Amino acid sequence: MACLAATFPMTLAAQRPSPEQAQELLRTRPDLVEQLRQRMTQSGLSPEQIRARLRAEGYPETLLDAYLPGATVAPDARSRDKVLSAMRSLGIADSADLAGLVQAGRAGGPSDTTGLELLTGDVAQGSGGGAAGRDSGEARLKADSGFALFGLSVFRMAPQAFQANAAGPVDANYRLGAGDRLVLILTGDVELAHDLSITREGFIVIPQVGQVFVNNLTLGELENVLYGRLARVYSGVKRGGGTTRFSLSVANLRSLQVFVVGDVERPGSYRVSSAGTAFSALYAAGGPTRAGTLRRIEIRRGGKVVDALDAYDYLLKGDATHDVRLETGDVVFVGPHGARTRVVGEVVRPATYEMKEKETVADAIRMAGGATSEADGRRVVVERVLPASERTVTGRDRTVLALSAEGAATVTIGGGDVIRVGAISDRVRNRVVVRGNVWSPGLVAADRGMTLSAALKKAGGLRPDTYLGRVLITRLRPDSTRVQLRAVLRDTTGVPVEDLALQEDDDIRVFSLTEFRPQRFVSIAGSVRKGGRFPYRDGMTMRDLVLLAGGLDQSAYLTEAEIARLPESRAGGITASTVRVALDSSYLAERTADTRYQGPPGLPAAAGGAPEVPLAPYDYVLILRQPDWSLQRAVWVTGEVKFPGRYTLKAQNERLSDVIQRAGGLGPQAYAEGAVFVRTRDDVGRVGIDLRRALRERDFRDNLVLQDGDSVNIAQLDPVVLVRGEVNAPTAVAYRPGASIDYYVQSAGGAKRTGDERRAYVAQANGQVESRVPRWFFLPDGRPEPAPGGTVLVPLKDLNEDIQATQRLTAWLGILTSLATLAIVVRSRI
Repeated sequence: MACLAATFPMTLAAQRPSPEQAQELLRTRPDLVEQLRQRMTQSGLSPEQIRARLRAEGYPETLLDAYLPGATVAPDARSRDKVLSAMRSLGIADSADLAGLVQAGRAGGPSDTTGLELLTGDVAQGSGGGAAGRDSGEARLKADSGFALFGLSVFRMAPQAFQANAAGPVDANYRLGAGDRLVLILTGDVELAHDLSITREGFIVIPQVGQVFVNNLTLGELENVLYGRLARVYSGVKRGGGTTRFSLSVANLRSLQVFVVGDVERPGSYRVSSAGTAFSALYAAGGPTRAGTLRRIEIRRGGKVVDALDAYDYLLKGDATHDVRLETGDVVFVGPHGARTRVVGEVVRPATYEMKEKETVADAIRMAGGATSEADGRRVVVERVLPASERTVTGRDRTVLALSAEGAATVTIGGGDVIRVGAISDRVRNRVVVRGNVWSPGLVAADRGMTLSAALKKAGGLRPDTYLGRVLITRLRPDSTRVQLRAVLRDTTGVPVEDLALQEDDDIRVFSLTEFRPQRFVSIAGSVRKGGRFPYRDGMTMRDLVLLAGGLDQSAYLTEAEIARLPESRAGGITASTVRVALDSSYLAERTADTRYQGPPGLPAAAGGAPEVPLAPYDYVLILRQPDWSLQRAVWVTGEVKFPGRYTLKAQNERLSDVIQRAGGLGPQAYAEGAVFVRTRDDVGRVGIDLRRALRERDFRDNLVLQDGDSVNIAQLDPVVLVRGEVNAPTAVAYRPGASIDYYVQSAGGAKRTGDERRAYVAQANGQVESRVPRWFFLPDGRPEPAPGGTVLVPLKDLNEDIQATQRLTAWLGILTSLATLAIVVRSRI
């Protein structure tokens, strides 16, 4: 504590957000809502107490209901901007705590003001500047705001983990009682072992020795008694040695019934081991509640306080002197807690601590583990709630005390105090920064009288490609503005033309020639494996670029290639000039030892003789493709043909009829009208064709020129027609030659009320779709005739059309009614 001194300068500038900002923030940051709920839980206030205090402060009593533990009510967007101010008014959280929460969980950088600071309107700002610059560390707040009550978590573990072992062992001070079971072992002249239980009357019975009263004796006192009683029977038993020796141990401990009452989690009666202590009983009862004390836990026996346990002695020092053993009927009483203070900032263990009367600020900091290595002794303040008699001005209920080292040791703690141990400045002194094209960029110690050349040398020296024309030095002025200085280097040894004297916080920037050099590249496309853009290198040739592109593709035209190059002059709107260069098969890697090409056949090309073609920056190389080059293409012919299978196309103009002829023609069971032709290329799908006519007329449109992946399936005759859609009984109807679509719809029970029979259509077996053809005047509509294997579909009626038709009919009826009424009126007047 000797380092504590001076005061803690801090300025809190209020920036009240708009309600819209607050609403948007809590809507988009659910983690902040959860943090508010945690603050409510840690406050120790019941929901009724919170509502009563809200009423007293002038807030709606249900304002914080959505943030209570276990709440099912969603936060009210209209009142979100009031939530933080209400919590601050109730003392549940203060501005710095909320800022610390955001510092720990925000997604942005440390300069963002987007979290709970914005909601509360409080933003911590540093003070300083001048010759030393602005101290960015003065406003830094510890992320842990210390609301956790120190010591309570110890009692939240499984209670059986802290129970004394029922089988012992126990020390010589253990007091015996009814229910304990002892083991007496004699060795030497006699070899005996006795299992002895203490009776209700407090006796044990030792064979050949008799009754021995042991109740309330310690284990050590009983051993003294046994020396005398056993010596009467066994002459070899003597103190300090003898021919007969004995040992006494407790084999099983009795249980005690004790009472744990007061502010504990589960008050009541508990059975604990006779070796158990006050802590054992507290663990069994779940420990004190948030309202209970940890500093004075009384053990009452026979109506009197026999001892008082300070849990902090055990938790902070490991001192269990007052953790006495219990006896049957003992009462462990936990009263209300005393004054509590929060210790936050640069301490080892930020938390809320319970303080005894006359304990000081220095004591509280010691309880928190003391200050960290980054603590600033000049930045210790106490935020104190004023006594009721001193609250004379509204809004002046709290004050801040700045303490010196002596004051921290003398100022006693008050209830509700918040002790903040500030951090040292983030600023690093006596240094300069060297950035850029040096071997070891970073911080350099600023020795007295340091020059630019010395700083560059400490940074490892310049790299070979350093730009010597200018080095920039940014200097911080006393008023926190910056000035730009510069220097010119003689050579890459780092010696400036004028060796500039440096100052603390100078920022040196060394440039590289590479930074100013444009990114030069060349490109290649066409019949290569991996076309694209590649970095240009001086001396690069077209053969080098082909290798970088993975080599030529098997379709490459091995006679010439085209290079597009930036023009010398752009006059007349010219953007590029092109040139054809020689190419040969030596660019191919697939060759045997005798230079014979092993790839697929292509255009003949010489194996050598093409000169190396140097490239210029930004050249675009196009490797041409062989005219009409392609690998084999294949189609499938299945179904009722003589030789079904996969057929390779022999020419680019081979047609459907040609391939079917190669497959042996149609079989005797073939149904040409049911042929299914599918084109997979470009995801076309099924194509309706008239196969019979295509086989008869070569130039017919349905005799398609085949493409790679096409397939045709010739089905057998299927003399039924399927009827689907909005009909009463969807079914398959036997084919009837010459029957129209109406016949098949009626055969399926007719159209439903929801079916639109006028729009019924036929999907023929060959994929063609036919629908009704409307005729002029009073001629009947053309009705399609389903073929075998076809499908008749009746679509769903468009209800909007019925509504529109009804509206049109109603409108016409209205017009006719109006005309009739007008005619009657005119006639009556005549």
